[in-house]
Amino acid sequence: MRRRRFESCSGSFVIGRVVGSFVAVLALASSFPRLSAQEASSIEEVRERTLPEGEGLAATFVGDREIGTHRDVIFADDFETGELGAAWDEINDRGKALALIDASSDVAADTPGLLGRRSLQVTATLGENTGGGLTKWFESSDRLFIRFYTKFDDDCDYVHHFCTLRANKSLRGGERWSGFGGAGERPEGDERFSTAIEPWGNWGVWPPPGRWNFYSYWHTMSASPDGKYWGNGFRPAEQEDIPRGRWICVEFMLQHNAPGKTDGEQAFWIDGKLQGHWRGFEWRTSPTLFANAFTLESYVTDRWTKQSENIVVFDNVVIAREYVGPSGSEHRPSSQR
Repeated sequence: MRRRRFESCSGSFVIGRVVGSFVAVLALASSFPRLSAQEASSIEEVRERTLPEGEGLAATFVGDREIGTHRDVIFADDFETGELGAAWDEINDRGKALALIDASSDVAADTPGLLGRRSLQVTATLGENTGGGLTKWFESSDRLFIRFYTKFDDDCDYVHHFCTLRANKSLRGGERWSGFGGAGERPEGDERFSTAIEPWGNWGVWPPPGRWNFYSYWHTMSASPDGKYWGNGFRPAEQEDIPRGRWICVEFMLQHNAPGKTDGEQAFWIDGKLQGHWRGFEWRTSPTLFANAFTLESYVTDRWTKQSENIVVFDNVVIAREYVGPSGSEHRPSSQR
């Protein structure tokens, strides 16, 4: 059986395709978006494991050192040198939530040899700020992989939005912002699309920060019960809660569709293990619209978050044209480097 897990801000359900018919299984019975058969059948969860897992291009770079020299790496930042945000194009730190911290003693405990001395810390404080982050615009590719390490503080609460890949009309001028904003609105197919990998708490059912989830906007997305177009969610049916207090290697992939076709894809990995893979997206109608901006952030509001201070740490960010995988270890046998 191939299944599609769909979620919006107002509910979720699973649609399964069995011998050409559709069976809806309600996960939240109170309210949920209505899908046509065409919409429901266009996107499916891929059950066969056709994507790489485990080691990737990062395996031969100890702690990502010099990983930016790899021919398929578009951008990399391990936060070891330079001022805050020096390698990025936009800094969102109006509430002074961002800081470069020395996490070397902490890193050594659970990721020996993988991460360096400095990491990016985002501290969201209710009543003072909503967190912050960094954005990088880049020359895109038909298939993109984005990998980063993150850690949620021991008492970090729910996070409203996390790390987002956006498609903008251009890398220059006002059109470089066409993929930003538009919450609650369905985008035009030649204007923008986006997908974010983020924790989701299932309305407080799962302990904070929740479980991993895609939150996606595109021109054939489905409406929410309120008639607006909030991000559609995708996650595997079986998944563990996100742990707090330890580093996690997160990676996600986006495959652009050929305009006029529904051959777009997205997938994500946790610690090198494939968690979910979906295909059937018509991300765009224009051949010149590409995902070309990545925002690394932790954005918190008080809707579900009650903890006053919420700390998330990031490190070893890589944008590439092929699967990245976890950082290479110093303890890897030299013959395998």
